[in-house]
Amino acid sequence: MAQFFINRPIFAWVLSIIIMLAGAMSIKTLPLEQYPDIAPPRVSINATYTGASAKTVEDSVTQVIEQQLKGLDRLLYMQGSSASSGNSRLELTFEAGTNIDVAQMQVQNKLQQAMSRLPQEVQSRGVTVTKGGNDFLLIISMFSDDGSASAVDVGDYISSNLVDVISRIDGVGEVQTLGTGYAMRIWLDPDKLRKYALMPSDVSSALTAQNTQVSAGQLGALPATAGQQLNATITSRSKLQSVAQFEAVVLRVGADGAVVRLRDVARVELGAENLTVRSLLGGKPGAGMGVVLADGANAVQVATAVKAKIAELEPLFPNQLKTFVSSDTTPFVSASIEEVIKALVEAMVLVVVVIYIFLQNFRATLIPAIAVPVVLLGTFGVLSVAGYSINTLTMFGMVLAIGLLVDDAIVVVENVERVMSEEGLSPKEATKKSMAEITPALVGIALVLSAVFIPMAFFGGSTGVIYRQFSITIVSAMVLSVFVALTLTPALCATLLQPVAKGEHHAHAAPRQGLAGWFDRFFGGFNRGFDRTADRYQGFVGGMVRRGKRSLLVYALICIAMAVMFLRLPTSFLPTEDQASLSVQVTLPPGSSNARLQPILDEVQAYFIKQPDVISINVITGQNGDQSSARAFVRLKDWAERKESTQTSAAIARRATADLARIRDARIFVSLPPAVRGLGANAGFNFHLKDTNGLGHDALVKARDQVVQLLGQNKNVANVRSNNLDDTPQFAVDIDDARAGALGLPTASINSTLSGAMGGTYVNDFLNNGRVKRVYMQGEAAFRMQPDDINSWSVRNASSQMVPFSAFSSTRWSY
Repeated sequence: MAQFFINRPIFAWVLSIIIMLAGAMSIKTLPLEQYPDIAPPRVSINATYTGASAKTVEDSVTQVIEQQLKGLDRLLYMQGSSASSGNSRLELTFEAGTNIDVAQMQVQNKLQQAMSRLPQEVQSRGVTVTKGGNDFLLIISMFSDDGSASAVDVGDYISSNLVDVISRIDGVGEVQTLGTGYAMRIWLDPDKLRKYALMPSDVSSALTAQNTQVSAGQLGALPATAGQQLNATITSRSKLQSVAQFEAVVLRVGADGAVVRLRDVARVELGAENLTVRSLLGGKPGAGMGVVLADGANAVQVATAVKAKIAELEPLFPNQLKTFVSSDTTPFVSASIEEVIKALVEAMVLVVVVIYIFLQNFRATLIPAIAVPVVLLGTFGVLSVAGYSINTLTMFGMVLAIGLLVDDAIVVVENVERVMSEEGLSPKEATKKSMAEITPALVGIALVLSAVFIPMAFFGGSTGVIYRQFSITIVSAMVLSVFVALTLTPALCATLLQPVAKGEHHAHAAPRQGLAGWFDRFFGGFNRGFDRTADRYQGFVGGMVRRGKRSLLVYALICIAMAVMFLRLPTSFLPTEDQASLSVQVTLPPGSSNARLQPILDEVQAYFIKQPDVISINVITGQNGDQSSARAFVRLKDWAERKESTQTSAAIARRATADLARIRDARIFVSLPPAVRGLGANAGFNFHLKDTNGLGHDALVKARDQVVQLLGQNKNVANVRSNNLDDTPQFAVDIDDARAGALGLPTASINSTLSGAMGGTYVNDFLNNGRVKRVYMQGEAAFRMQPDDINSWSVRNASSQMVPFSAFSSTRWSY
């Protein structure tokens, strides 16, 4: 093979140029990311049961769906959560390498089997299935610069005009509105309802009947009578669109023609759809979008596409709306790749310099220097064919491979020089003889090194994903290095090297002047120093050989020391790095209200705003559907502005956690983002306790508290906390069915009255500015604040009498 290319150097050049061009074109198409897809793929199922408690959601939604998710290929585990806001979420985690699109399709098919068993209100709102987890790739905050738009205005603009556009970007798994849009709110007055002998179910029925779209047909539709000259579409009832139209909804018409309308028993307003979610950026009210990355998508490309689309739409924003990226995980990815590329360039320069110092001949140095870019660019081409990406692991593999790939070229060059010096052959003939001698050795070197790295490509799980790309990168570089050493390098040796007389070397016989003379003196001093060092090393090795027992003892001591140090070194999956962002979790005691939460959030915001290394803080409340917790995203300054050890994200997090501990009314934890996207929302790890023996909720909570307490005493872990909200006291309403039956009260009427008054009910949809939005019905706030307010509500019996809840129910606190 080598002989063929020695005689045809142009063909060798053409092959190398093709390899370089293919690799250069591949670089433009290769995705850029910090790590490959280490996290196992996930599919999420979300449902909402308005007004239901966490226990009700668990029993009627979450468990019903879970029981149908059987027989899914390569499913590892599923995790379900039910919130008091009525939200149900299940996350299904599959084995690494699973086709996420196939997994999503299987989940959707299984979900259809459970839909008929779900409550009607859950079905009407829909159950969504999305790819990816719940950790945000980007959080884009929006606020009105001139204050002309309220937080609900901003949230409604996002949900109506931006969510759909951003969701259609390739690679976006889900877009969550961190705020709230508009909805039609029907606030019922129990006294007025009692006055007109009406119940919430009457209001709901009237809205369902009168806020609807009717397909009325056509005039003159086929088949038509002979001579029909007119064809027109008939329009009749349509969805309501304004507060005035809702207020005019007819609830009852008396025998005397008296009309009871919705405005007579309720207050109607265009208000917030979600009353718990609130977003603050630096204390300014607004809203935001949380972009969740789809499994398998490239983070940098998706973030770039989202930002470009926002920049394109920003001139069209009303009310001087401004955007600000309050959380972005991609700058760290770009910075990581830039640092690795910088190390790669430095390694290339150092390799060429070292080769030149030892070979001391420019032509001889040029040959292995040319091999470096050919092999590296060719490796990029292999990565593209294999479906890999440019990430820290593949780039690190290339950095390590530089030292290996030049060895083959150096071996060829040095052996050609040796043959010319010993036998006085021409460069071409010397190259032919040299390649006949060392070709088996070059192939053997590649096979031996490949045998070291190839087994790493067969590791399983997330560890296999990490080492597979690293292994393939190094092996590809080594194989290409041997290929270049058998094709291009001998062709270069035959054409570039100068002839050497028999018994001589390329070293200069006489001192030269100027810069060349300086190099001669430098190389002369280097050679003399190298020879002395080599002599001393040979003497040292000879002494060790003569004292074999002592040498073996020293070797044994070194091995023992190495083993001790290895066992003492801390272990981790991947190192935690400074990603220029922090996450803050604020949790108040169970049952705390939003009025208690807001002053604490003001203190947290004020603390971070004063920190010199903080750019912004975005606080989001109500994301978990409760009033007693909040989450904040802190964006730090660029790494170039935080060079001191006290300015690292870890140091800032530790300091903030200690400083905010003075707020006694809340638990506040400041955490780092996860080392790998998809493996949780924060750095660290989660584990779950499972009640396999069926001991019950109380025993499980007791075991959880005991585990948290014991882990809190372990110095190897920090910020140990429970991911679940603590149990809160519940107010139970016990219905006496026998007494209710005696009073002529239908059970369905009792249930619907209680649900509609206290929990709120999703009725149907209406049109607002061309968008379909929801209609909710609930009791006025003044009639659902205290335990006695339940007795303000009444149910109509068979005799059209209004019976208060106190006549057939009792109340108590349950724990």
